[in-house]
Amino acid sequence: MSDKKDKDFPDPDELQKMLKDMFGKMGASVTMPGFSQGDMPAPSQGDSSGPSEVKRADEIFDFNYKPRDIKAHLDRFVIRQDEAKKALSIAVCDHYNHAKYMRSYEQEHGKTPDGIEYQKQNVIVVGPTGVGKTYLVKHIAEMMGVPFVKADATKFSETGYVGGDVDDLVRELVQKAEGDMELAEYGIIYIDEIDKLASSGGNSMGRDVSGRGVQTTLLKLMEETQVAARNPNDMKGQMMAMMDMQNGGDGGKDTINTRHILFIVSGAFSGLEKVVKKRLRSGQIGFGADVAKPLHEGELFSEVNTQDFIDYGFEAEFIGRLPVRVVCEKLEAKDFVNIMQNSEGSLLRQYEREFAAYGIQAKFEDSAIERIAERAETENTGARALMTVCESLLRDFKFELPGTAVSELTIDADLIDKRDEVLAKYRELGKRGDVAKTKEEVELYCREFYEQHEIKIVFTDEAIELLGAEAAKQARSALQICQQRFKDYQFGLNLIQKNTGRCEFELGIKAVADADAFLSECIVQSYKDVAERADKSADKDADSATGIGDGKNGVDDI
Repeated sequence: MSDKKDKDFPDPDELQKMLKDMFGKMGASVTMPGFSQGDMPAPSQGDSSGPSEVKRADEIFDFNYKPRDIKAHLDRFVIRQDEAKKALSIAVCDHYNHAKYMRSYEQEHGKTPDGIEYQKQNVIVVGPTGVGKTYLVKHIAEMMGVPFVKADATKFSETGYVGGDVDDLVRELVQKAEGDMELAEYGIIYIDEIDKLASSGGNSMGRDVSGRGVQTTLLKLMEETQVAARNPNDMKGQMMAMMDMQNGGDGGKDTINTRHILFIVSGAFSGLEKVVKKRLRSGQIGFGADVAKPLHEGELFSEVNTQDFIDYGFEAEFIGRLPVRVVCEKLEAKDFVNIMQNSEGSLLRQYEREFAAYGIQAKFEDSAIERIAERAETENTGARALMTVCESLLRDFKFELPGTAVSELTIDADLIDKRDEVLAKYRELGKRGDVAKTKEEVELYCREFYEQHEIKIVFTDEAIELLGAEAAKQARSALQICQQRFKDYQFGLNLIQKNTGRCEFELGIKAVADADAFLSECIVQSYKDVAERADKSADKDADSATGIGDGKNGVDDI
């Protein structure tokens, strides 16, 4: 924006006066949260609405977790990082147990308990990129049911300068809580890349709007302060507040208290290990000094102390408000294998879904997983490298195989080591006709159905032809159509199997055209068969009991 525009645009006080004058002529009063209330008109005497009822702590969110519970939940999604999980779990439990106690006490006694001092357990997480720092915090928030906001420190500036306002993070918690101000006051704010706020060796002069100034702005937020619910400099937000008041709505709380908001910051802290190494070396110089065993580069982060952060470029007051320090370890090839095989958020599931969207059943063999892990380790970007490696290996397969006759893709060591040769082989397979592709997809579905439910199904040639026509018309694969159309068939076929003893079922045109009607008809017929067998068995028993047919009463001799 030009200097002229900045000069012409009214400041908040002028805007407030203009809006008051405008709506004053219309006979309406204006109350706008975030502005000075000294010259605002008092509420009308007819306004009988009082403050909303204060919720109990357990009504806001039910926190009854133990550190072990939180760690067990994190183990499902994040591989390794045991010490980091323990430290985070303890810090979160201590923080929210204290918040719950304070809330309950205020609810019962109407005031804050006297003589209780508590330092918030805000957390700083140190570790290389891609080791799961964000994932840890995200899943803690999801488990507890509190709003969670993530932001990068690089987008913020000191208040009054170009850039984001850190107070907006608190306001975003309200959005995440769907407008529930009280729940927002128990949320988690996670700021990544916090190391980018460090000044150069702590020697920067003057205002540093992208680093030191933001540290200072965060100080009060991380302890306790009141944040206006609407940004005073956001004209749109203020106009919305004005309209709410004009419509007779209760504006509710005007501010958000940050006392019980947990702040977690993290960063890769590239270069911090050099600061630690320098300090450790200086302590080993001189006669009689203890010569400690040299630490590997990955182990240096575990030795970091407050002075190291200050030397790195952080304010002492800022680091002091982050008392809990968590160090994440660098991941190795064996960890990547574990992530792909055992993590609930495994990247392999994503690739399987992506190929399935094109009607291709992708399967990762153990040999391929090991190769991918080895290549990812050399990237030095943590678990993010798995995507880099997989994308480079499978990009051509994703591009060339969809729409061809290929319905199965086996991803093994050969595909990785001899990618071009394997791709050429699949190109040839893809040249087969659509009927052959449909038949292969249907056979694949039948095999999967048997493996999952131990029920054998086969499709007639006419049914396969109809599936192929539908697949072409809908721009989908025959495999996808079968998976959707016959997804609950195992229940009905199991019932028919119990009634009739049948082990194999043939699905024809009627089954493809109207799967539910065909299955219902087969189930009804199976019960008729049971009834007929029962009747025949009863007739036979009756005949046996009366002697009919055995010649004893002379009937056969007539």
